[in-house]
Amino acid sequence: MKNENNVKAWDHAIGIVQVEGIKPSQEFLELAEKEKRGELTNDDIRKVLVKKYTVNGEPVHA
Repeated sequence: MKNENNVKAWDHAIGIVQVEGIKPSQEFLELAEKEKRGELTNDDIRKVLVKKYTVNGEPVHA
């Protein structure tokens, strides 16, 4: 049941973002799919994203 709720939550969140006109990157969608399958945790995804969007220990702001 937990995995089913997790899949629905990811699908819902990605859908909301797309409705706003934002296209999630392929890398992000792949991370979400891995988390849905149980290959990654939310914490794993957070670590990947923090590392990607951090330069010299400072967050990168768009």
